[in-house]
Amino acid sequence: MKSDRGLWQASYWPIVGCMSIPENQKVAVVTGASSGIGAASARLLANDGWHVVVAARRKDKLDALAEEIGGTAVELDVTSQESVDALAAQLPRVDLLVNNAGGAKGLEPLTETSIEDWTWMYETNVLGTVRLIQALIKKIEAAPDNSGLIINMGSIAGWSVYEGGSGYNAAKHGVRVISRALRLENHNIRTTEIIPGRVATDFSLVRFEGNEDRAQAVYDGQLNLVADDVAEAVRWVASLPNHVNIDRLELKPRTQS
Repeated sequence: MKSDRGLWQASYWPIVGCMSIPENQKVAVVTGASSGIGAASARLLANDGWHVVVAARRKDKLDALAEEIGGTAVELDVTSQESVDALAAQLPRVDLLVNNAGGAKGLEPLTETSIEDWTWMYETNVLGTVRLIQALIKKIEAAPDNSGLIINMGSIAGWSVYEGGSGYNAAKHGVRVISRALRLENHNIRTTEIIPGRVATDFSLVRFEGNEDRAQAVYDGQLNLVADDVAEAVRWVASLPNHVNIDRLELKPRTQS
């Protein structure tokens, strides 16, 4: 927690491995937290008093973010069960899981897509989400007063198919199904799917394998959301009373219908 001088201070639980988490502070785990929506969500949650465990593959960026917000950085590959299990083993408590890790590759017509790209998108968006839920569900269910919460980062792409998006559309539809299934099957926790429209982040840079011109063309001349807009939705859902469940929250820029 923060002192009146804004410095992070706390007593700490004895923990597995090298993670230290302040005692009596709610713990949020945010995946895909090295940039974009994940990093923005981590900052807002930390401002609201959460101890945030930021997890992603780019450890250097995570370390800087964790130092900034007084959180904990853990290198994580959601496509690896071993990596997910190692994260879970270090966590004495989880009150909130933000399944934000994901991404798209390619924009080709269905008949020209790469099976390797489909596999990566399914492993990252769908199975990665399932791995984290299964690994952390017992800890989330143990949150006081049924306050445990899972926020899955969906996409309008999971609800509306577009040309060239078949693999990503299918993967994000999978996140939609995961969210609905968990909502129906487990009333001991709360489950929310956040469904952003067009958000100007490095998403398209990953999709186009680092081609900055193609990535920027997606957003040029458009009214776009930014990462902080979606992070504010994450923060708001996480701030609600324990008896309130937001099933789905869709947000888009004004000009995207």
